[in-house]
Parts: sequence; C-alpha cells; structure tokens
Amino acid sequence: MKKVVIAMSGGVDSSITAVLLKEEGYEVSAITMQLLPDTKLGALRKNIEDACGIADFLGIPHSILDISKKFQEEVISRFSKEYITGRTPNPCILCNQAIKFGYLLTTARELGADYIATGHYARIEYNSKTGKYSLKRGVDLQKDQSYFLYSLTQQQLKSTLMPLGSRTKAEVKALAVSLGLPITNHTESQEICFIPGNNYRPFFTSSGIESPPGTIIDKHGTELGQHKGIIHYTIGQRRGLGISGNEPYYVTQIQRESNTIVVGKKKDAYFSELIAYNVNWITDPATEPIGIYAKIRSLHKEAPGTLIPLTSDTVKVVFEEPQWAITPGQAAVFYQGDLVLGGGTIDQAR
Repeated sequence: MKKVVIAMSGGVDSSITAVLLKEEGYEVSAITMQLLPDTKLGALRKNIEDACGIADFLGIPHSILDISKKFQEEVISRFSKEYITGRTPNPCILCNQAIKFGYLLTTARELGADYIATGHYARIEYNSKTGKYSLKRGVDLQKDQSYFLYSLTQQQLKSTLMPLGSRTKAEVKALAVSLGLPITNHTESQEICFIPGNNYRPFFTSSGIESPPGTIIDKHGTELGQHKGIIHYTIGQRRGLGISGNEPYYVTQIQRESNTIVVGKKKDAYFSELIAYNVNWITDPATEPIGIYAKIRSLHKEAPGTLIPLTSDTVKVVFEEPQWAITPGQAAVFYQGDLVLGGGTIDQAR
C-alpha cells in the first residue's frame, strides 16, 4: 500500500484531499505545518486546532510540524528583503518553493511516505511520450492554482498528488457537507498569513525594517512630493501617494538606487513587455520564440504574447497588447492552453 502525507490546513480542500486518497486505498497520514511561533500564531492557531479535529474525525495519524524558524528564514526574510529592494514578491510562491514542496517533501520521505498531497486545484499528469510530468490548470478555472506551482521540479511533481485538480470547488464543498466533516474554517482569506489584515506598515515596523523617505517624481524628473519609504509602494498603486493633479497619479517605477518613486497617469502604468529571470521550465525549455499566454500575477487574466528565450533561465515576453502594472518581483507564468510551460520572476517591464 502506497503511503501519502497530506499537508493538512484544517480547511475543506486539504480535508477532502485526505478523504479522496483514503478512498483510493492509500495509507494516509497528515502533517500540519506551524509557520509562526506560538507567540505570533493569532488566528492561525484555530487552523491548527481544526486540522487536529479533522484528522481525528477521519481516523488518520496527524502531527504538527513546527517550522517557524525555517519559515522565517525562507519566506518572511526573503519577502522582506525583496520589498526593501523595491520589488513586490509573492510569499505563497516562496512558501511552495522552500516549504510545501521542499521541506515537507523531505520530511515525508524521512517518514517513509511515497508521496505528499495538497489541496491545490491543479493537475499533475505523466506524459509517456516525453517521460516527463506535466502541470496543468485545474478544471475549475475560477479556483485554478497552477500559477503558484510553476517552480515545481520533475522530482517534486513525481512525488506529489493533487486530487482536487479534476474537481470543482462546488463539488468539494458538497462532498464535505455530505460527509458531515467538522469544518469550521469555511472562509478563504486572501491575506498573507503572516501579515494580519494585509497591513504591511505595522509588519515592517515590528520587524525592524527601515525604509527612509524619498522623492516622488514624474517621468520628466519633476519633483511632485515625498514618499514614506519604498517598501510601502508597488507598481500601479494610486492610494497613499499624497499628491494631486488633474488626473490621478499611479506608481510606474520604483528606483531603489536613488530612493525615488516615479509616478504617471494611468496609461503610463501599462507595459508591453517584460524580462523574467530564474525561469523554471516544467516542459522542455524554449529554444526559439514561441506563442504563449502569460499570467503576471495571481488574479491577472493571462494575456497572449511571444516568449523569446534570452539565456537558459532568462526570457523576454512581448505582449500583443500592453498589460496593466507589470511588477518586478512578481511571477510571470507561461501557458499553452491548460499546460504550464514554466515561469520566472519579473525583473523589469517596459
């Protein structure tokens, strides 16, 4: 019997993942990762309690893995360093890279498991022609999470099960109700787990992160005002600039070296191309220009364009139409139909 360790969050998705894999005949156990120290758990404590209750209800072994130090090093610190440089990282992608499909998989192997499993809405398929694993969108396009998974390696894909990828969220919720699962965590927060309320300023202040004030200029170099520190701004931002004009101003560029925020009109925050680095290819790497659809942030509608390889891990994407607020630090993920080709970190937009 194959053994699988579920990444159990206490919510409906990981709970139904456990149910489905039990039904398929796997020997299932669960691990809940404690991402923050006891003194900072806050609302996350309820998630851990819910996970314990679900595991008990399902009759599967469950343990809590305190990885708060590793999470601080691999996710929170990296997130903070990127913001200091004027970039806007995606912490969920950092967490997937280092924690869920890194540390958790290693831990599962040490426990003798064959696989880990998560409640992601994405599909992993083996292609017998290429001998490689593919990553595809979940069938529920409203809940598809393939964007967050572009950095997975072939070994990680081979060792991971995602049974919700072929189901809709409505089906998953209905199954949870029919089984009477004691799930109290029904809300799906869009917050960053270590920044309550997505209120960045108190987080940076409590973390001792300093970002000195500087100048706000327009694209011609004219000084328009002062900013409060570049960590408080991102591309496309309108609110909180403290300047006024005939039309609203938007952040169009963050210049770390001069500690300057560049602003413009709304049309100035549209960009026609991007450069992405640290590209991870799930399929074979592109060796010549190819047509793709690129997604430049998690809630962005993927847009058609041409991908042009520059080096083994750097590409340019030229869009058919300019895209709103392409942001350095965010991920650009490349698709052909449902297939995820790969993705990388946005370095610049123009």
